[in-house]
Amino acid sequence: MQQLEIFHIDSPCIGICQSGPRGYCLGCYRSREERLHWINLDDHVKSKIVKACALRKKRAFARKRSAETVIYEDPVQGDLLD
Repeated sequence: MQQLEIFHIDSPCIGICQSGPRGYCLGCYRSREERLHWINLDDHVKSKIVKACALRKKRAFARKRSAETVIYEDPVQGDLLD
């Protein structure tokens, strides 16, 4: 049995409508199909998509952080008083 949604689920679109390298929108992290059919989906499916988008966003930021993290290895530094 589906749980009834009390509130209407609005589109997660934030107006940055560009596809990223994995095919998801860089603004809301929905796939092309999810964006295309959003208006026809019931609230139960919309809720699942919003949760999936949050997970996609979290993973994208984690990938970005790990790519930006540069491990700096300090060369062996001699004593300043030698």
